[in-house]
Amino acid sequence: MFSLPLRDNAHLRPLEVWHAEEFAAHLDRAREHIRPWVGAGFVTDDVEGARTTLSRYAERQAADGARLYGLWLDGTLVGGVMFTDFSAASGSCEVGCWLEPAAEGHGLVTQACGALLDWAFTSRGLHRAEWHCRSDNERSAAVAERLGMTLEGLRRESWLYDGTRHDKQIWAVLAPEWRARRQ
Repeated sequence: MFSLPLRDNAHLRPLEVWHAEEFAAHLDRAREHIRPWVGAGFVTDDVEGARTTLSRYAERQAADGARLYGLWLDGTLVGGVMFTDFSAASGSCEVGCWLEPAAEGHGLVTQACGALLDWAFTSRGLHRAEWHCRSDNERSAAVAERLGMTLEGLRRESWLYDGTRHDKQIWAVLAPEWRARRQ
């Protein structure tokens, strides 16, 4: 297992099935805060649901697909970043994130997503990375912008939450753009 130090006692590590109890406890702290912004199947209500979510990502990773990583701050799981979609064959991926309120404002998501993008573009040779967020999620759009992504478009009323349809923004960065920013 690896642990990538980010800053101030913060680490990025794989979030695996054996973390189910810790993940469930984290979701208890984060659930209502993240529910409007992440997919309904991700926000589970108990340890078994947490185990199911982690197992689903483990299976996808084993097939060289989606991947899930946790963010630990002072030894506590406070959120994470992920490849919600990952396709080496098409050369593209989608990156996402979530955080509990106590972890916001530390730059953890931007730094962790930067590490994912470095790996995707450098180690895996992908060409395109996307970021999807509700158009009213200003914090998420700000991360995409800090990562050097370009707002490419809007999917109107494509995000259903609590009986209301919301617009979804599509952001992206291409490998040459990423490399140019990193130099």
